[in-house]
Order: sequence, then structure tokens, then C-alpha cells
Amino acid sequence: MASLAAHKSAWLLVLVLLLALWLIFLKGESRFLAMIVLIGGLISHIFFVTIQLTAPSPLPSSFPLTWSNDYKISGQKLRGFATTTIGQKLYVVYTFSSEQEKVNYEHTSIAGMTYLAKGELVTPSPSAHDYAFSMSSYLTSKGATGIVEVTSWTFMEKRSSPTIFLAKLRQQMKRHIEMTFPQTLVAEAQALLIGEQDQMDDELQRAYQKLGITHLFAISGLHVALMSWLFFEGLLRIRIRKEMASVALFILLPIYGVIAGGAPSVWRAVSVVELMMLLRYLKWTLSIDDALAISFIGLVLLEPGVIFQIGFQLSYLAAASLVYSSFIFIQTSNWISRSFFVTFVCQLLVYPLLLHHFYELSISSFFVNIIFVPLFSFFILPFNIVALVLTYISLPLANLLFAGYEPLRNGLTNVIFSIQALPFQLWSPGKPSIWLCCLAMLSVLACFYFLETKRFGHAIVVLVIPAIWIHFYPMLYSDTKITFLNVGQGDCIVIELPFREAVYVIDAGGLLRFEQEQWKKPNNVYEVGKQVVVPFLKGKGIRTIDIFIVSHADADHVEGAEEILQEIGMKEIHVTPGSLGQPIMRDLLREAQKQNVPIKEKMKGTSWQKGETSFSYLWPHDTYYEGNDDSLVLYMRQKAFTALFTGDLEKYGEQQLIMYYGPLIANITLLKAGHHGSKTSSIESFVELVQPQFTVFSAGLQNRYGHPHEEVVERFVNRNLATWTTGVDGTIEVRIRGNRLTVTAKEKDLVQ
Repeated sequence: MASLAAHKSAWLLVLVLLLALWLIFLKGESRFLAMIVLIGGLISHIFFVTIQLTAPSPLPSSFPLTWSNDYKISGQKLRGFATTTIGQKLYVVYTFSSEQEKVNYEHTSIAGMTYLAKGELVTPSPSAHDYAFSMSSYLTSKGATGIVEVTSWTFMEKRSSPTIFLAKLRQQMKRHIEMTFPQTLVAEAQALLIGEQDQMDDELQRAYQKLGITHLFAISGLHVALMSWLFFEGLLRIRIRKEMASVALFILLPIYGVIAGGAPSVWRAVSVVELMMLLRYLKWTLSIDDALAISFIGLVLLEPGVIFQIGFQLSYLAAASLVYSSFIFIQTSNWISRSFFVTFVCQLLVYPLLLHHFYELSISSFFVNIIFVPLFSFFILPFNIVALVLTYISLPLANLLFAGYEPLRNGLTNVIFSIQALPFQLWSPGKPSIWLCCLAMLSVLACFYFLETKRFGHAIVVLVIPAIWIHFYPMLYSDTKITFLNVGQGDCIVIELPFREAVYVIDAGGLLRFEQEQWKKPNNVYEVGKQVVVPFLKGKGIRTIDIFIVSHADADHVEGAEEILQEIGMKEIHVTPGSLGQPIMRDLLREAQKQNVPIKEKMKGTSWQKGETSFSYLWPHDTYYEGNDDSLVLYMRQKAFTALFTGDLEKYGEQQLIMYYGPLIANITLLKAGHHGSKTSSIESFVELVQPQFTVFSAGLQNRYGHPHEEVVERFVNRNLATWTTGVDGTIEVRIRGNRLTVTAKEKDLVQ
């Protein structure tokens, strides 16, 4: 049901129905939960329709904005959510004018503060492709109606409320942890104690993802249960009556929920505990599944947008898996097998959702969680709680504790890095279609039924068959696909041959980095390879690149290559001769050597055949690297279809192609125009010769260079030749099936 709202597809209503029918099939107490699930699906669908039809109200020249506690400071920007006087929730972006102003905001909580602002509404940037981050979806998940870029503001008033007070307390705790904990332990403490993950190291976070233990750093039901138990038992030890301890816990749990960051998993656990405690006090009986259902529908009613959040979806689905699998757990004979089955059941029920959102699944998580869940729950989390208390009581004593703990924790980190480096950590089949997700979920429910009835052979068969189907489904297409990714001002082209016989990638996109003052640098640097190219490849289920081609050594073509190689296997890398000595190639060269991926210099005359498709390098003709005009130029032919990929080739290179390959490249089907459509490329004589049916310019939207140049576009338009630009049209896919050619862009479609 949560996926229904998150992905705006009525197909996922089938998934809701399957879940509801399963709950009804379990008989008795589950029917109420089934009703709640279906009602929740209805509410989420209504909410989606409503928020999609509601455009943000026009803003006056000056307007009040009241900040919530959901904001972050990174580099020169302050970003977060605020509401207008009419209750309209907006995503606000403010740019600091000086370092001192930034420091002031970092040390002062603005939750509850109202500013009289000037600014304008802006349209959310479209996602680069179907597998990339979508700002529009993010706003929807937060219940916001638009983005406003503030140009200036003045402070008006400061509001007070318990929530605002707790938000300020949370920020003070964050600063306190930064000031008192060792630097290597700050990120862990903030994540475990207050749900703040901004300072998590990217490399370490990726290691946790591979092992499937990132959930340990998200404050969840286990954390809430442990904190509740420690608090309750602590009160009993100091001779507080049990009734009074229960009342104190009832009051303090919501306070802890706010301080812990208010993630969906936190409120799920807090609300269920609060509800059970209240009903027990009133001497009413309610099953845990019904309490979970009431918690679910209550959160959806209070904040409908939460239904779109991945954490919300996974949290409730995992909780439901534990509630309804108790029969499986009681059949286990020892804690090791029970720990395995707890992890197994949770991972199994959420795996279709994980694939739908993240396109991969950690295989090792089924085993490492047996060790890491108790380790974090009974050692690492309690240590951080004790350490935090000590930093307030006696800092020297806390430092003594840190001196003994820090080497052990760093040693554990080294162990984690060693384990995640082992092969076959992840299953990456790509993003399954909706109907495959429904089939996978049905197979999981059937598997649980067979496990409960001890028909283990049936359970394995019913589970494995859909998984195999999901794995091989992307390889069943007979089309050839050529995708021009929208990587901004850069190039990245993915070529998929029929039945995934081979995958070739030309260039990796990248950014031209400019020096800026330290305080202006964002906490997390935007990386095209990691945040655009890798999600696309994983979303398509591409696990290995047969040949990665670096057309030439420019940042906007190669800067993202290292990030791709860290996540996607490569069999070999082709570069233009002499380019390996360029500074921009060092990171790729280092990573390739680390993974033993061969790098080969290629030039004019190299050809190969794969099935019915042939490839040839037409340029360069010598080994002396001089820049754009030494770009590797790839020619592709498949029956009547021909394509020419020219890198950043300019006037001289195009003239040489005319001289050497005139008849070969005349009247081609597809052209990747040289140098992003610069006026130094696509000269008249070259365009006149190639006469491409389709031309693609890889250029960023409103880029500083004015690519593609107006004169260049006119050379194609005047000849009635179709042109596409990635920055304007989005990611462009060319699909060849027999003699039929389909060109699809993210913003518009064309079929020929």
C-alpha cells in the first residue's frame, strides 16, 4: 500500500489486496488490520490525487515563513521546510552572504522562528532518469507544495511550543556530541542517539549498505524498546513504584521521539507502545497487530505525505513480518537459529520493496545481522548512552572511557571494511516491473505459509522461481538500446545489445570543479557518476560493463568514471592514446589498478563484432594526445542502423573523418554531436555529409557555455534533421528492433 502511494500506480493496489487477503486468511484478529490496510490505501490514493492537483499559491512580494525543525545547513545553503500564514508547506532554500552569518545559524536553532521573506517559487528540477532521485517525489513525501528560493529576509518573531523546545534541545545535544566525543565516534553517536546521519562517512555508509546493516543506525523499534526498558528498569532500581514508572515512561516516550528525529520508524514504535500502555491502564485488550494498524492509520491521517517515505513503508512492513511470523520463530531450538529466522523473515517480506526502491539486495545481511544486531543493541548503543551521560557529569571520566572504546570501535570498522570487500555481497537484478513485484510478494506470502506448515521444499520452490525470473527478466529483450544519460554538462552513453549480449558505456559524465572558500563547500559533494550513472545502471540490472570507453581526458567525460568502477564491474577500459598521463585520469587509473581492470589505448583501425552488431574506432590516427580532436570516435552498425559517437571532436577531426571515411559515415541514422554542440564542431561540410536522421547534443540545461550553439542547431534544422538535447529533453533512449527505430526522451516521446 505504501508503494502504491509512493509510485502512483494502481497496479500496486494488487499488492495491497494480496497483503490484506493474507491477513484475512490468517483468521480472527487479523481481519481488523486488513480493513485498516485497505482504508489506508484509499486515503493514500486520495492524498496523492489531492496533492498532485494542488499547485503552490502565488507568493506576494513579501511573505512570512515559519521554520519547522526539519532543516539542514550545508556549505553556503540553508535548506528545509517552512510554512506560510495560510498553512502552505514549502521547501525553502536560503544562501548565506558571509561565513559569519552561516556560523550564527549553525549555533542557533531557527525552529519556530518567523521571517519576513522575499523570494520566488521555482520549479523542481526533473530527475535525470527513472532511477534517479526525484525532487518532486521528495516534496510530495514531505507534504510540501513547492520550492521557494529566498533572496532576503528579516526576523519577525520567535514562537514557543514544546516541540520547538525539544528541537532546540536536540540541536544542543548534537553540538554537545560534536564537542565532547572523539571525532571518529561523533557520526555513530549522533545517528544512534538523536537520529542524525549527516556526518556519516560515505565510504563507511556504503560498506554498511553492502552488509545490509544500515538499519542499525536508524533509530527504530529495537532502539525504542531498549531505551524504554533501560529507563523503566532504572526507575524501578531507585525504588520508584511500578505505576509511577509507567506514567513517567508514557510521558517521556513522545519526548524521546522528537529528540530522536521523529523518523517514521520511531513514531511507529512509540505510538504502538503508548497505545498498548494506555489500553492496559484502561483494562482494554488489543492485539499487537491491531495496535500496529491503528498506529499506521493514525500517522497517515496526521501526516498523509509520510506514506510516500521509504522508511515508513519498510518500517511497517518489517514490523508486520515479525508480528505474523511468531509461529516460525517458536519452532527454532536456539538463539542462533532464531536470530537467523528473524532476519530471514524481515528481509524476505521487504525484498520486493527493497528491489523496487534500491534495485539491489544484500545477501550477506541474512548472516551478518546475527552478529551485528545483538552487538549494536547490547553493547554499542548502551555504550553511547552511558558515554553521553558521562560527558555531562564528568568529561575526564568520559575521555577515559573513550580511550578504551575508540580503538575497539575502529577495529570493528576495519573488520566491516574487510567483510564488505568480499565478492558476491549484493544481488542486483535491477528495478522489477510492478507486476513482478506483486508476484514476488505473493511468493513470499506463500513461502511463509509453507514454512508454517513445515513444507520446506514447497517454500523454497515458490520463493526461488519468481526470484530467478526477476534476475533474468532484463536479459529477455531482443532490442538494442542506446541511452544518452542526462548528466548535465557532460557525456554518458550506455549501449545495450540484444539479450544483454554486451553492454558498452561511453564516458561517465563529471563536473568541472572550481576552487571556492572552505565555508562554501557542501558537506556532501555532488558526484555525477555516483548519483546519476550508477543508479541508472543498477536500475537496469546492469552488473558488468563489457567495455568502458573514455573518449578523452576531460572532466565532464571522465570525472565520474572512478565512482562507476567502484560499484559496477568492468571487463576492460578503452582510452585514447596518450591520455593516461593527464591529471584527471589518475583516480580512474588508480581504481582500475586496484581492481585489476585492464586499460587499453585504442585508435583508428580497431574493430570488433558482437552478434549482428559491429563496432569500429575511426579516430584518432596517432598516439600524441592534444585534447578534443583526439577523442575516440566510435562507429556502430547493426543491419541498416548506423551511429557515430564523436566525443568532443571539433573542426579538424571532423574534416579528417570526411577525408578518410566519407562514404562510410554518409547518411547515418544517429549522431552524437561533437563537443556538446559547440560552434567549433558540427561544421557545415560534416553535417551535409552525415545527414543524420537523429542528432543528440549532450549538454546541460542553461549551461554557461551556451551549448548547443544556436548556429549549430540551425545547421541541422535547416536540413530538416531532428535534434535532441539531454539538458532540455532529459535522458534520451534510442531503441532498435529490426527496422523499427523508437526515440524516447524523458520529457517527450517520438516514434519512427
